[in-house]
Amino acid sequence: MQEMISDLLKNCLPYKLVQLEGQTLCRWLVIDRKNFIEPFFEETISGYMEEKANSSRFKCVSSLEVIPEWADHLDCIEPTAFIFHVSRCGSTLISQLLSLLDENIVLSEVPFFDSLLRDSGILPEKTNRSQLLQAAIRFYGAKRQKKQSRVFIKTDSWHILYYSQLRAIYPTVPFILLYRDPGEVIRSQQKRRGMQAVPGMIEPSLFGFTDEVMNALSLDDYIIKVLEKYFTCFITIAKEDPLAFPVNYNEGPMAIMEKLAGIISMPIDQPYIDEIRKRSLYHAKYPANVFQEEQKLTNLVSGNKDLLDLYHSLEALRVSGRVQRQNEPVQFFG
Repeated sequence: MQEMISDLLKNCLPYKLVQLEGQTLCRWLVIDRKNFIEPFFEETISGYMEEKANSSRFKCVSSLEVIPEWADHLDCIEPTAFIFHVSRCGSTLISQLLSLLDENIVLSEVPFFDSLLRDSGILPEKTNRSQLLQAAIRFYGAKRQKKQSRVFIKTDSWHILYYSQLRAIYPTVPFILLYRDPGEVIRSQQKRRGMQAVPGMIEPSLFGFTDEVMNALSLDDYIIKVLEKYFTCFITIAKEDPLAFPVNYNEGPMAIMEKLAGIISMPIDQPYIDEIRKRSLYHAKYPANVFQEEQKLTNLVSGNKDLLDLYHSLEALRVSGRVQRQNEPVQFFG
């Protein structure tokens, strides 16, 4: 009976909070058993929404209370690593490289996780959000194929501000802190701004911004302030958390994957190395497009000493080896 229940539940995902007649409910999505391979989980959801089971006028909903109860019946894989990032720093590419292995489940910026962390007022006041989040992660990390043995969670960039909550839930899971030269991040945001780069899209209080600060900032000044917050968090965490590992995008995809493999003791064989090199030639967010490195503009944040100092301080931590604490050296086979 337990196996039958688990088999039924692993084909369902809690994916949206809704309010109906004053009650907060959870909408569910019926899925098949394939791997999650899209660059962002929103794309995965969009694909499933087109299927008959999810496009019906009748929607599958439940109370919030059943999520932890049902999660206990699942055969799931606990998170292998969390990938935090400052945005536009290669996190999408790294998640795509990890998804090349059938053993890996890669959860890239799952909207439901953000809903539980950020809570825009829809959750009841006394909701145990940590319990709900852990249960939701169990559903997303359910073992749907025999080979699957690892779960990687690529967070939204602002989830680093929930570090304490996530570390309390997962005290032994490695946290990867992925970052990049801030000038390169800002240049990418100027071309196409993410939520965290547009004032008001993410509640200002999360970053500690007052209305007065918000009203005085240009778009570029705003993302500079956001990046200062991210880098400050990364530095503090890297100094204090022995399971937090700073990684710079400029190290290159292969070096990053070798480092990550060392941290989690994940073997790398020659076919996988070849796949990494092949996939790295293409754009992370648009896999059909060949990637072209943009021309570097070194003066983009040259006038902002605070942000540059934070970047160089984090780099000094990484380069000095202060936080190079891999569990085992990476293994190569074949």
